[in-house]
Amino acid sequence: MPKDDLPKPTKNQLAWQDMEMGMFIHFGLNTFNDREWGDGTDSPSTFNPTELDARQWICIAKQAGFKYVVLTAKHHDGFCLWPTQTTDYSVKSSPWKNGKGDVVGECAQACREEGIGFGVYLSPWDRHEPTYSNKELYDDFYCRQLTELLTWYGPLVEIWFDGAGSEGREYDWERIMALVDKYQPNAMVFNMGRPTIRWVGNEDGVAPYPCWNTARSAKYSMFTNDSVKWLPGTPEWLPAECDVPIRKGQWFWHPNSEHNLRSLDELMDIYYRSVGHGATLLLNVAPDNRGLIPEADAKRVLEFGNEIRRRFQNPIVKTAGEGYEIHLDIGRPTCINHAIIMEDIAHGERVLKYKLEAKQGNGWVTIAEGSAIGHKKIDRFADVCTDHVKLTILEAVADPIIRELSIYCVK
Repeated sequence: MPKDDLPKPTKNQLAWQDMEMGMFIHFGLNTFNDREWGDGTDSPSTFNPTELDARQWICIAKQAGFKYVVLTAKHHDGFCLWPTQTTDYSVKSSPWKNGKGDVVGECAQACREEGIGFGVYLSPWDRHEPTYSNKELYDDFYCRQLTELLTWYGPLVEIWFDGAGSEGREYDWERIMALVDKYQPNAMVFNMGRPTIRWVGNEDGVAPYPCWNTARSAKYSMFTNDSVKWLPGTPEWLPAECDVPIRKGQWFWHPNSEHNLRSLDELMDIYYRSVGHGATLLLNVAPDNRGLIPEADAKRVLEFGNEIRRRFQNPIVKTAGEGYEIHLDIGRPTCINHAIIMEDIAHGERVLKYKLEAKQGNGWVTIAEGSAIGHKKIDRFADVCTDHVKLTILEAVADPIIRELSIYCVK
């Protein structure tokens, strides 16, 4: 394939893929009613976080190395975390701050202060809104809500359209995307309409390998095997985002559920199989009914960030280069067991097959091999002592451009 014919990311997609990790924040009426999916009948009077501190959420995210946050501005129950003009089913009708509060605004402000990207989740499915049964009226309602979020809170890094509950429902995606194009043209759009990023297809935080950036389909939701139908003009370059909750099976906080908290080893395995497979990880960390991330969850998130840094912040040696063979001279016999390879994806995804070898005596031994490299491929292998590593590209659609080849010894 000629070089110029390869699908390539936009500058916004490139910047988003370099973020690598975001924090998902599920918070709302469900938090106060021990639910995962509210049915739209819970009273706004139950929403009353006595210690809500969005800065705590965002500071934890930043300290752990997350580069962006996505907040559930409205989940399927229809309750809005901002003082929308479209419905009374919102924080305006809650006792929190005497109805004068704005969770979305506080979260957006905290993200600005900490230099983290801010994104919003706006569920198309709305179990409270009476007009939902009338397609035209609800399209008007939804577009008004979306316009508020697109225009009230500054630049957005991502807009998350969840397909759950909307299987078989048609929304006016042409109109919705026109609003995004008008007000937030730099935001990533998740999996619906005319997306710029796609869902990985599970809620385990794991990207199958290989996870090509040019996949042409994605699942609609967890509840169907149907593929979502994208608008014409959806880009060929469509990287994957892997979403997963830090408490197994729980997107919202529930009392007495710390036993569901994933271990550090589990989180690291997810990291290897999401970011390490070239995708982006969106880890859900839910505030409790105080409006704070629980101490146990906060501790685990910080442990996770620290462990990633411990393993990968300081490579033994690294290089970059072009061509089908890249050499990495360590200079002295050294124990290694990890490698990170990154393509310069600004020029497209070129590598189709590779192998990594370590020099042993007068020959070479294969220590890792694979197909896709893309944004990032992390390889783990048994300890090997060597002074020289060689990356060989066995198949490629155009001359390979390796942004980074780095090696590590992780203990």
